[in-house]
Amino acid sequence: MSLISENPILFVKHTCPFSLKVRLYLLEAGLLDTVTLRESRTPEEEDAMKEELAPHVAKVSYPTLRLGDSYMTESDDIIAHFVAEGGPSPSQLPTFEAYVDGPFKQLLTLHKENAELKRA
Repeated sequence: MSLISENPILFVKHTCPFSLKVRLYLLEAGLLDTVTLRESRTPEEEDAMKEELAPHVAKVSYPTLRLGDSYMTESDDIIAHFVAEGGPSPSQLPTFEAYVDGPFKQLLTLHKENAELKRA
């Protein structure tokens, strides 16, 4: 990992499957202690995080990684950042892969179906 003056800040929503995906990668890769975790568990905490993030991103979403003055919002991009900084490839992490190929894939399918039903 590169040396930076402060840890990146990872903003996550407690019930978000994309947030869990990044947290699981960091945990299994042994990198969770390289970030400062900011987690919302209540609507009030989420409102406060949204207010903090809104001036910096086009659309507030979770997870969001703050790297100094820049922000990253896609879970795959966040994971790719840590891989580029020397973290292990996701393919080397069996628990992460099991989550992505199993529960995460199912949750993503349900999310898409729900979004389609809301549009109908």
